[in-house]
Amino acid sequence: MERIDKMLQWALIFLLLALVAGLFGFGGIAMASAGIAQTLFFIFILLFVGAVVMSVMRGRKS
Repeated sequence: MERIDKMLQWALIFLLLALVAGLFGFGGIAMASAGIAQTLFFIFILLFVGAVVMSVMRGRKS
């Protein structure tokens, strides 16, 4: 689970980098950072959905 948290953290870092770069007018850096953030975010979503599906398939443990 820590690996997924780390990936979301990196996605947020790249998102902030893209926002700051866009604010200062560095369009190329902003677009690259936004692309990386978007990719990491979608990977995080896929891993989260996979974890939920695996949890449901295993069943509830008491």
